[in-house]
Amino acid sequence: MDASAELLRRADPAALLTLDGVISGLNAAMATALGRPADQCLGRGFGDLWPASQRMSAESLVVHAARTKTVAMRVLTFPGRGGAAVACLIEARQVKDPASGEQLVWVHALDARNDLASLLIPFRMATKAADLGLWMYSPQGRQLEWLGGAPALAATFPDPNTYLSTVISAVHSDDQAALRQLLSPPPAQTPWVRLRYLTPHDGWHQLTVQTRRIQLGYGGPERIFGVVRDDTKREKRRKKAQAALAAERQRAKDTADFSSALISAATEQELRQVVLTRLAVTFGASGALLALADEGRLRVSTDAGIAMWEVDVLHGMPLDDPGPVPEAIRTGRPQFIPDRKDYLHRWPHAVEYPRIGRLGPDYAISIIPLSEAGNQPLGAWVVFYHREYRPSLEERTLMGTLADLAGQALRRIRLQQARVELATALQQTMLPTLPEHLAGLEVAARYRPSRDGLDIGGDWYDAFVMPDGAVALEIGDVQGHDVDAAAAMGQVRSFMRGIAAHEPDPAAVLTRTNALLVTMGAARFASCTMLHLDPRDGQVTGASAGHVPVLCAHRDGSHDVRELPGGPVLGVVPDTDYREETFTLDEDSALVLVTDGVVEGPGLTLEAGLERAGTLAGAALHDGLNAEETADRILDAAVAVDHLDDVAVLVIQRT
Repeated sequence: MDASAELLRRADPAALLTLDGVISGLNAAMATALGRPADQCLGRGFGDLWPASQRMSAESLVVHAARTKTVAMRVLTFPGRGGAAVACLIEARQVKDPASGEQLVWVHALDARNDLASLLIPFRMATKAADLGLWMYSPQGRQLEWLGGAPALAATFPDPNTYLSTVISAVHSDDQAALRQLLSPPPAQTPWVRLRYLTPHDGWHQLTVQTRRIQLGYGGPERIFGVVRDDTKREKRRKKAQAALAAERQRAKDTADFSSALISAATEQELRQVVLTRLAVTFGASGALLALADEGRLRVSTDAGIAMWEVDVLHGMPLDDPGPVPEAIRTGRPQFIPDRKDYLHRWPHAVEYPRIGRLGPDYAISIIPLSEAGNQPLGAWVVFYHREYRPSLEERTLMGTLADLAGQALRRIRLQQARVELATALQQTMLPTLPEHLAGLEVAARYRPSRDGLDIGGDWYDAFVMPDGAVALEIGDVQGHDVDAAAAMGQVRSFMRGIAAHEPDPAAVLTRTNALLVTMGAARFASCTMLHLDPRDGQVTGASAGHVPVLCAHRDGSHDVRELPGGPVLGVVPDTDYREETFTLDEDSALVLVTDGVVEGPGLTLEAGLERAGTLAGAALHDGLNAEETADRILDAAVAVDHLDDVAVLVIQRT
């Protein structure tokens, strides 16, 4: 499968477009999202297939990605099944077709389930602009969460999270049935309904409410959203005080969400997503950009409030440039520019920047380096205001605190990436080379690291020829999946190889290895199975140290589970004598040795996992597959379902 096809092999919607926005390929999820069969989407403009309300956003997303080498993101809403609209965070970036060399635009939905608040920002901004309020109802918890909007309406609902029963008790008794009808659940969108609502401060309000069902992200949860219009005349003084209170509450919530999302970001892409979807909203700005330092130059991304061409001069700018953004990164000092006059006085060449040149005299810019105590900043973020603006000391402090969090997150992400690359290289050096051209035998092995932690672990396998011509086979699992586990794994495997060179019996090898580990006071324990197989007559001698049973698969498609005698895991119990047994591997049969990650997981018992792996191995032999293909089939099944731990597979097939 080529790289272009791989980009479309996703559960979430994905499509490949030409630089002028014509669809050249898409997956089934994107076709479903666009509401047409895939063959009716090919060759058509991507923006043309979206609802009229979303067409401009979809087209600008593609244009942004096509004209620049940076990532563009938008929240788009499309019709879903059952009438509920689906709100997704869509990313577009340029990719190269490896077959033709053509530059394409890859458009795909991002997984925002750990940051659902990002999907709500456009709705909150739209309702606020329309002087409406917005709340979200979760039927499972029977709770309403106030999401913001018109300040006066926000003050009408002082508790951001409220039980439905509390809201119903404040609605006029004659209108309570209408409210329940709005939430029971509503169709895709209800008509406007009038409700009388009693507030604790200024009596009855006349509210007009409309509800709509929206699914948050592709495959995400469905919620009911209510849009509220207050038709009640209120005194200006009370309205101003209530609006200020609501804005402060919303600001505090936005700040808390922003901080949490920064701390949770696991990749640079997630960090960009958090910053560019939240920064301008949090500080009431018109737009924001993120400039990261990469090999002495700036790498720039912008949000929906700033077109990339407006700041394209910053992309690739060297850090020694005298401009304000490089200066903030070099010095670690924030730059607060209250208006155009101040900007041009301090940086006269700034008039060359397209965004600066087209703005009037009343605008402001805040540039905050992404730093942490004692370290050089890794970049900076910039927020633009379409007005003269001087942030308060409190706001400057808050902006600096969030930028420090972003800098810490970015440093952590880059350190983790470096550790992953180092761990991957280490793992490759530790995987053994299997013996080739064994008369009457085929041997194959596979390894895959866990989904969590580093790309390295404590699972191992080994196979080597003994002096008497027998083939020694090992599989084992050292506790943990990190660099320490890999180091311990390397020690155990080396010990066993060295002992096996002088000790022909598997049980004796395990006994001596256990004694050595106990004497050393090893910090990690290990489970292990060891076999000696005579390729001439198929005689197998095996022992186990707390490891999962061995599977034996046959050409007729059947299999059986063989639990070897032995003892506890290695490195824990001193003076342990391990036991072994001897059996015969028939011709056209195979032994399958696995680690527990293959046969155990959430919702998968050991018995069920062994049955699944054994059935796959038996079917592989029945289908005439060789050892390599059999190992692939078992590993692929383990990775596809419940793959949380490291997994290793060793297949020995007698031909």
